[in-house]
Amino acid sequence: MDERDVRLLKAIADLGTGSPERLHEATDIPVSTIHYRLNNLRDAGVFTNDLYDVDLDAVGLGVTIMIEVLADYEGSYEEFGDRLRAVEGVSQVYFTMGETDFIVVAHLPSSDSVERLISEFEAIEGVERTNSTFVIDTLQDSTRVLESYSLETLIAELTEG
Repeated sequence: MDERDVRLLKAIADLGTGSPERLHEATDIPVSTIHYRLNNLRDAGVFTNDLYDVDLDAVGLGVTIMIEVLADYEGSYEEFGDRLRAVEGVSQVYFTMGETDFIVVAHLPSSDSVERLISEFEAIEGVERTNSTFVIDTLQDSTRVLESYSLETLIAELTEG
């Protein structure tokens, strides 16, 4: 994978599409080159499906870490959550009830990157403590929540009548 491939992957993530025309507008890479590179990335197993979901191991972001953040902050939890979201590598931030105030999920290139991530969190005013957990193996990770339900349950729970 080279710089152009990485630029394409970033543009797909930012735009939410694999449309060669839209990718060309965002990257200035010729459309014919985009077709060629997308096919090569698909053949290399970088994309896990036709929706351009990315295999994080294949692109070098295979270290997943979950961080509990205990905080004492001024202002809204949304504003504080925005500061957590701004840390590079963070993909999910949850505001929670209980002892833990926030749970953050990050995908990193190496375990060496974890130190940088934690240092950035601890530099945020209001972060009192963090607790990190390394993911050993991902057994299920889906953004398509409806997959985990049967059609019958969805109909019964989500329809009126």
